[in-house]
Amino acid sequence: MSTTEDQNKALVREAFDTLFNQRDYPAAERFWSPDYIQHSAHIPPGRDGLFNLVKSLPAELKHEWELIMAEGDMVMVRGRFTGHGQPAPWIAVDFLRVEDAILMEHWDVIEDEVSREQSASGLPMYGDAFPEER
Repeated sequence: MSTTEDQNKALVREAFDTLFNQRDYPAAERFWSPDYIQHSAHIPPGRDGLFNLVKSLPAELKHEWELIMAEGDMVMVRGRFTGHGQPAPWIAVDFLRVEDAILMEHWDVIEDEVSREQSASGLPMYGDAFPEER
């Protein structure tokens, strides 16, 4: 069964909300393949590696997305993670390969969000406000 790019984007939005915001691990299992391939340097392999990482983070962890794009079986999410216990929120771009309406593979690029004072461009990294102005 193939899915459209819009269906893939909706799938990723729901999957991220279920895992990162609701912390509903049994429900999240339906989105991530048992054979999930994790390319991130900071996340242990497989679905269990991802779920165990999320379980180890504070209950305040939240993910919000700003942009989701899809081409073929690939979905890109530009988002922000807060409440993870680190000094600065993370701005992340996650790339996911979807196969038959399930997340099969993941890559990401993550960096700390900076304040107005730290921004060489004078522009916020996420949305239209700096973290200290939210």
